[in-house]
This record gives sequence, structure tokens and C-alpha cells, in this order.
Amino acid sequence: MRLDGKTAVITGGAGVIGLATARRFLDEGAQVLIVDNDSGKLDRAMAELASARVAAVTADVTDAAAVARYADEAVARFGAIDIFFNNAAILGPVGRIEAFPDDAFEQVMRVNVFGVFLGMKHVTPKMRDGGSVIITSSVAGVRGAPFFVAYNASKHAVVGIMRTAASELAPRRIRVNTIHPAGVDGDMVRDLEQGVARATNQAVDATRDYLTSRVPFGRYVQPDEIAQTVTFLASDESRMISGTVVSIDGGSVMY
Repeated sequence: MRLDGKTAVITGGAGVIGLATARRFLDEGAQVLIVDNDSGKLDRAMAELASARVAAVTADVTDAAAVARYADEAVARFGAIDIFFNNAAILGPVGRIEAFPDDAFEQVMRVNVFGVFLGMKHVTPKMRDGGSVIITSSVAGVRGAPFFVAYNASKHAVVGIMRTAASELAPRRIRVNTIHPAGVDGDMVRDLEQGVARATNQAVDATRDYLTSRVPFGRYVQPDEIAQTVTFLASDESRMISGTVVSIDGGSVMY
């Protein structure tokens, strides 16, 4: 098994990407701590995963003390951390810049950027040398698109965090990479469809057709397809890959 005996921490662990990745990590032999701010979703995730090698912590990734606590909990339960999937994020509102709420912009940046920073700050010192960090960005982190300025900005920002961390952690052979999915089939893309439909005065079905038409492969990414790539980056097979943006987008051209 590719991750046999390794300890992994996954933030946003009860969401569709986090849960699919936790399932794949367990199948590959890892011990997994899933972190989410929704205790009900975490309970459901734990019931679904149903493994003695998984644990859960309810934590707000924007709270430094909570982040330090989940890092300590991972070590206390399973030992030093080998894999950190720094994945938690929110979409925020969809709309034009001139109408975008100030407080919503701040909240998206706080979760998607400050939360990623806090994870790097508190988790990486507890990682074994030779480990792997994977940060979830987006196609919105390498391209521009209208109507979600905060999300776009935040996903560009985490690429900067990744590149700095990859350089700083290289002496410990800890590799750091970002993944860049197109729309992933799940709750967030449903919110995106609704928001873009409102912003463009289109029906939701027409918006969905348009968004998927911008992916040359003709569909949204499935959560397990994200999990497969993350598992590769978490495994020793990627031991010489660091400081890299990895697209999982079916050739997406955004919109």
C-alpha cells in the first residue's frame, strides 16, 4: 500500500474532496485525522469511513489555537505527521466587484488564505522530514473569471504560500504543491451555479451547461479524481515534485 503507516491530516475533511481523499488514504494504509468546523458533518463522515485508523477534530481553521490543537491531536493519536492536505475553503458570494460585500471578501480571505497560512505554521513543524503538503487551490488560482473576486484572489494567494513553503521546507525534503481543480461535483459547484445564474440572469440548468462546456472533457471533476491525484502527491512516488501547480481540470478554460 502506497501510504502504509503514514499519518495524514486533512482539513475540510467532511467535504466532498476531503472525505473522498480520507477514504483513499485509508485504503492505501494511512492513519487519518479529518478536521472540519461542522461537527454534524464530521460525525457522518466518521460513520461512513468506519475505521479504527481515522479520527476527527472539530476546529475553525481561522483560529490559531484550534489549528495548534488539531496538529497536537494528530501527533498524540498517530505520531508525527507525514501528509498534510491543507484543503479547507469556502466559495463566498458570487457577484460583480462593485457590489461585492466587504465583510464577505474578508471572510473568504480569512478562511482560504489565513486558514492555509495557520495550517502551514502549526502543522509543518510537527511533520517528519520527507513528508508532503498539498494545498487546494483551483483553476481560479491560475486564471481569471468574473463574479467571484474573493475566491479568485484567495486561490491565487495560496500559490504564493506554496512557493514560499516549498523553498523553506526543501532542506527537510518536505515537498509542497498546490492542486487546481475545475468545478468539482458537489455542494460548492451547486452554489457556484446558483450564483452565476443570478449574476447573468440565466436559468440554473443553462448555467450548468455553460460551465461544463468550458471544460473540454465536458463534465465536472469527480471528488475521487481529486483524491487520486492527492494520493499520488502524498506518496513517495512524488518525492521529487515540489513547488508545482498541478491542474485537475479536463483542460478547463474557465469562462
